[in-house]
Amino acid sequence: MTQSRQQYIDNYAEYAMEQMRRYGIPASITLAQGIIESADGKSTLANTANNHFGVKGSFNGNYVLADDDKPNEKFKKYDNVGQSYEDHSKVLTNQRYQRYVKNLAPDDYKGWASGIQKGGYASSKSYVSTVVNVIEGCGLQKYDKMVMNQMKSEGKQFGVASNPLSSDNTEKKVETKNTGMNLPQGQYCMPVKREEFLLVTSPYGKREDPIQKGKTQIHHGIDIKTHNESVLATENGGKVIGVDNRTNTGGGKTLTIEYERADGSKTQVQYMHLLRIDVKKGDTVNAGLKLGVSGNTGTRTTGEHLHLGVINVTADKRLQWVNPAAYLAELSQKGNLKMEAQYNGKDLLAQYQPKESGKTEQELTPENWMTKLLGSSDSALDGFGNAKGQGLLDSLMHMLVTMLMLTMQMEGKGKEEKMQAVSDALVDRKIDIGSLVPNFKSTSLAIGNNGSTMLTVNDGKQEYKHELSNADQSRLSQILNGQDSDEIKRQKIGSMVNAITFSQQASRNYEQIETQQQSQQQTIQRK
Repeated sequence: MTQSRQQYIDNYAEYAMEQMRRYGIPASITLAQGIIESADGKSTLANTANNHFGVKGSFNGNYVLADDDKPNEKFKKYDNVGQSYEDHSKVLTNQRYQRYVKNLAPDDYKGWASGIQKGGYASSKSYVSTVVNVIEGCGLQKYDKMVMNQMKSEGKQFGVASNPLSSDNTEKKVETKNTGMNLPQGQYCMPVKREEFLLVTSPYGKREDPIQKGKTQIHHGIDIKTHNESVLATENGGKVIGVDNRTNTGGGKTLTIEYERADGSKTQVQYMHLLRIDVKKGDTVNAGLKLGVSGNTGTRTTGEHLHLGVINVTADKRLQWVNPAAYLAELSQKGNLKMEAQYNGKDLLAQYQPKESGKTEQELTPENWMTKLLGSSDSALDGFGNAKGQGLLDSLMHMLVTMLMLTMQMEGKGKEEKMQAVSDALVDRKIDIGSLVPNFKSTSLAIGNNGSTMLTVNDGKQEYKHELSNADQSRLSQILNGQDSDEIKRQKIGSMVNAITFSQQASRNYEQIETQQQSQQQTIQRK
């Protein structure tokens, strides 16, 4: 089996199992069809339209054009892969297929392959053998068994109201996932202490590699912003099964806790990039116990954070990565923790939790997102105002992000770009203000650990650094808080930066001339 096929299985097996729980369609059938139809996720339709099954038509009015039986045929374009899997299941629940499969068991993949072919799903005479060969060659039938065992242990049936994830409004809940970890009712804790939300700097799934820019990778976890703080056990009765104190690995100092489930499965929770580990292998831990301290160890990190990974281990010892957001959502619900995991203004846990009756989730604007981060101690943004209720950031940070808003208005960024820019600014405490002074190659403003504000300018020949004085900061604040239009504010800030830079240039030129003169005098004296 190729690496790309295994990656596809790792990425989408849970999607297929979800559909099996909802509709009784073998997970092996769905996954095999996705593999075949999307060419292991590499097809044009899969990459441009999240369409993994070659479904024609439009989805909520969205489609792409592609040549098939005829030139420029419409193919459905989905917002995400979950919608593609859900829509494919709805196709197979059509009567034309159901009359051939309605009496088949959900794990009878051979019968299902034959039945949907009879219903006209594929015209190729070799379709059944092709699907079965993929299933058996990749061992996909094990996912059927996993779901069957889970449903049996929970006393649930397929395709009825009691089915996990079933809903009268499936279109709005397509991304809802059941973790299958079977957490019992009990005491639970978040991996770090927060009052309202965890600030996530990188979610689970495909992303640009933070180390090798331009390349993509699958991120098997979520990154939570931390600042040298305690990391905590999330459940009772956990066992420490892994302690790695090496710092020269990608994850640095890593700790793994395992929790057993009633159905024989296990959940493993990984903590990476730790500064210190306070437990040893074999220890038993309970919810809230301090396990160590967050840090920035390892070769694959760009700043301090906690990388949290979750692995589901089935009763037959098969390991599968799980989106930690699903795990945290289950902790939050069963532990009544009422916690969020905020990433660029979106709560990652919301998709795994039932909506409260009559409550509609309000989408944050970049300005709202900025206010939320500035006003909450849960942001865990280093080094500012730790007093409870006062937020983490002082006037310097307010000044920084206010300037950011001015630059973004000029640059014409989309909403998602703006949300990311706000997140980056508050996490990195640095913004690019090049649009305010386009005469320079690059210009940035950053706040240091000591509360200093550093202006860095590159004129294409040299780089200049200037720490803003109290007078500089006061002037900036006056400009930003004044009654002038945004355009006038941008002009004034640009003039201020130019003046500082020209002064720096003049000072450096003077020093160079003075050094040259001294050198010439020394040469004359030697003669």
